[in-house]
Amino acid sequence: MIHQKENHQVFAWGTSRRFNAYSDYLRRIYGGRLQKVSINTGLTCPNRDGTKGIGGCSFCNNKAFSPSYCNPSKSISQQLREGIDFLNKRYPRAAGFLAYFQTFSNTYAPLEKLRKLYEEALSFPGIKGLVIGTRPDCIDEDKIDYLSKLARKYYIVVEYGIESCYDSTLKRVNRCHTFNDSVKALTLTTSAGITTGAHFILGLPGETRSDLLKEADIISQLPIHLAKFHQLQIIKDTALEKEYLENPNMFKLFSFEEYIEFFIEFLERLNPEIIVERFTGEAPPRMLTVRNWNNRRSDQITSIIEKKMEELNTWQGKLYGKKL
Repeated sequence: MIHQKENHQVFAWGTSRRFNAYSDYLRRIYGGRLQKVSINTGLTCPNRDGTKGIGGCSFCNNKAFSPSYCNPSKSISQQLREGIDFLNKRYPRAAGFLAYFQTFSNTYAPLEKLRKLYEEALSFPGIKGLVIGTRPDCIDEDKIDYLSKLARKYYIVVEYGIESCYDSTLKRVNRCHTFNDSVKALTLTTSAGITTGAHFILGLPGETRSDLLKEADIISQLPIHLAKFHQLQIIKDTALEKEYLENPNMFKLFSFEEYIEFFIEFLERLNPEIIVERFTGEAPPRMLTVRNWNNRRSDQITSIIEKKMEELNTWQGKLYGKKL
């Protein structure tokens, strides 16, 4: 799992960092940072339009993570142009950009419509590939076949919102799909040679600390390449906010210190081959009903967790596969 090199620990993923970092992974492929440029296509979700449900997921308000330039009234090219202009000032050393189809479910449309959206993005100067955020029940073999052909020429990621490994939780937050749907979608996507990402929310209502640590074991067996983890946040103008305001005692939100301790335990159990994109979620303070982390940014939290892991001499996957 680890090797000694020049008196430093070098882990299985080839660096001295204590986790399998997304930034290092991109550096290996492209020699530098690829920055995501968010896009809003105006698509929706099957649990919003009545196909499976209405109202959407109880925790979801897309305004909490959509940049101001993302507006479906603008073309894909215009959103990319404005996004790249903004990001070039913040990340002048970026090796290129990825068009991030982020808002709602970006495979939830006929293939011909999706083809036009994706190919407009790929034709824009500086775009190296696509990251397509969607739900596991919004994919099929025809779409996967098309995306697998794109993946032979471009960097393509299909990022599934899985959120929880427990069906009771998925029902509780109005996801309107099952965990088995997620397993099927991940298997179909990975078997077609497409890079798969997965998004999980840690601390959803009803889940205990033990449940969450067991999720690390479950996630470790999934056919995924990349994973994002977010702590539960109560976002304004959501059904979950209404529930929280009516009965806050039903919720157990992580304090900052609790989350640091918990997430290190979680990482210790996580398959070291899984590349971790994020440890935490970050929403504008004005969008948060509960603000108890002193507005710390995700990169600050990552640094704190890495420093603590060094102090504990632990790393991602240290306990992977061991009986606990």
